[in-house]
Amino acid sequence: MNNGTIRHMAIFTLKHPAGSAEAEKFLQDGVRILSNIPAVNNFEVLRQISAKCDFEYGFSMEFTDQAAYDAYNNHPDHQAFVSERWDTEVAGFQEIDLMK
Repeated sequence: MNNGTIRHMAIFTLKHPAGSAEAEKFLQDGVRILSNIPAVNNFEVLRQISAKCDFEYGFSMEFTDQAAYDAYNNHPDHQAFVSERWDTEVAGFQEIDLMK
């Protein structure tokens, strides 16, 4: 079971108030930057609706295999987004990686 599609999800809360212009810009930039990395498939921005979870947003994407996921993690656009935006604007997060 190690040759299947990988679903990577990052659920997070921003330092910006929910619905603020800054939060919307972060989400829009995430779509623009991360979905354009060649290995990324089915990129989605999600908003939390459960009262059981403290995180407000989610990024979800798929990779055809581990090599594609590794290529994404090592891609300069991903690394720049993490260091320039994620590390400075995200208050808390959890990552989940599942294989189909």
